[in-house]
Amino acid sequence: MPQQRHTRFAAARARLEGYTPPLGWRSWIYEFLLFGFKQAWACLFGAVLLALLLGTHLWYPASASLARYDFLTIAALCIQIAMLAMRLETRDEAGVILTFHLVGTMMELFKTSVGSWEYPEPGVLRVGNVPLFSGFMYAAVGSYIARIWRIFDFRFSRYPAFAITVALAGAIYANFFTHHWLPDIRIVLFAAMIILFGRTRIWFRVWRDDRWMPLLVGWFLVAVFIWFAENLATFARAWIYPSQRTDWTMVHPGKLGAWYLLMYISFVMVSAMHRPLAGRHTAIGRPDGPHG
Repeated sequence: MPQQRHTRFAAARARLEGYTPPLGWRSWIYEFLLFGFKQAWACLFGAVLLALLLGTHLWYPASASLARYDFLTIAALCIQIAMLAMRLETRDEAGVILTFHLVGTMMELFKTSVGSWEYPEPGVLRVGNVPLFSGFMYAAVGSYIARIWRIFDFRFSRYPAFAITVALAGAIYANFFTHHWLPDIRIVLFAAMIILFGRTRIWFRVWRDDRWMPLLVGWFLVAVFIWFAENLATFARAWIYPSQRTDWTMVHPGKLGAWYLLMYISFVMVSAMHRPLAGRHTAIGRPDGPHG
């Protein structure tokens, strides 16, 4: 697909998609493995960052002159530069990552100030109580969505008007702040998401056939994945919740709701770059109508 020729992934993808395994169950297995490969590629930035969090927690020298948090900030920046230099991501995707970094850092500044979570280790490269590497963790989510959108060539049926999705995203983002003083309206926000997207399908192509799932289900699956990653990150003391100050405990499953809402905000932010296209694909890769 022409929008992917600017990345090194395009050549590998073309070779894998051009392979023809024997028909039957081996074809299904091949498509499943190809799906896993593409997902892993889309997760590249976040996976490397998570590996750094765990690796430095286990092996970073306590006596090092450079604080661990500062090392993580520099390493994350180097990863971003390397991915651009090696054409592992596009400039548009890098712009999305920068936007996520800024939006995430604003939330971090507020949430740490009210004690929702904290960063227990010292460092110089920080704004207030927030080390700068924290913004890259939000950026990892944005990077994944932007890359997976391109890699699987997303299409949608019954997708709401863009302006409405932006308004709901703004209300969700505001509620992350205002619920500390005003009533928490997340139940209303969840209901609004169901009303708007209850009939929305996301169409994607892993290999040669079009697949689909309800968009609300897709967001939930990614939220679960982020929740597991959050457990690993808090185990590595990248940040901790008040209940984890003495001993590490799993992040409460109720946190999935917050990640689901944040997933929605992230998706809408990326949709500003990849405007949702209507319909499933035909054999020649064109949408065949607004209702799939």
